[in-house]
Amino acid sequence: MRKLFAAAALALFALPGAAMADDKVNAKGEAELAKMLEGRVAGKPVKCLPTHAMDNSTIVDGTAIVYRSGSKLYVNRPRSGADQLDDDDILLTKLYGSQLCNVDKVDLIDRSSRMWSGFVLLGDFVPYQRVKTSAR
Repeated sequence: MRKLFAAAALALFALPGAAMADDKVNAKGEAELAKMLEGRVAGKPVKCLPTHAMDNSTIVDGTAIVYRSGSKLYVNRPRSGADQLDDDDILLTKLYGSQLCNVDKVDLIDRSSRMWSGFVLLGDFVPYQRVKTSAR
C-alpha cells in the first residue's frame, strides 16, 4: 500500500514539471515562427495547396509546418500532433491527388534511425506575404 501511495505521489508531482517543459518547447517554437514571419501579413486561410507550386517545407518544433511557394509562406498548424513536430524529422506525405489539403495526414520519420516517430493531421494553410513598402 505504501508503494502504491508513493508512486501516486511521485506521479502527481512529476506532472506539473512535464507540462511546464511542453510550454517551454511551444514558446520556443512560437518565437521561431514569429521570426520567420517578421515583416509579413497573414492572408485568408486556404484548405489546399497545389503541390507543383511548393518549393520546400520547414518544421517549427512543436508548433507548425511552413511551406514556401515563391515569396509566399503558408503556415500549417496541425489539428492534431503538433507537439510531435521536430525540426530534425523528415515529412512523409501520401498524396491522393495534386494538392496537399487540410484533411491529409503527414507521417514523421526520425532522420537518424529512419523509424516512424509520429504523425500530424494538417489544418488550414495560412498564407503570409511580405508587406509592400511605398518608395518616396
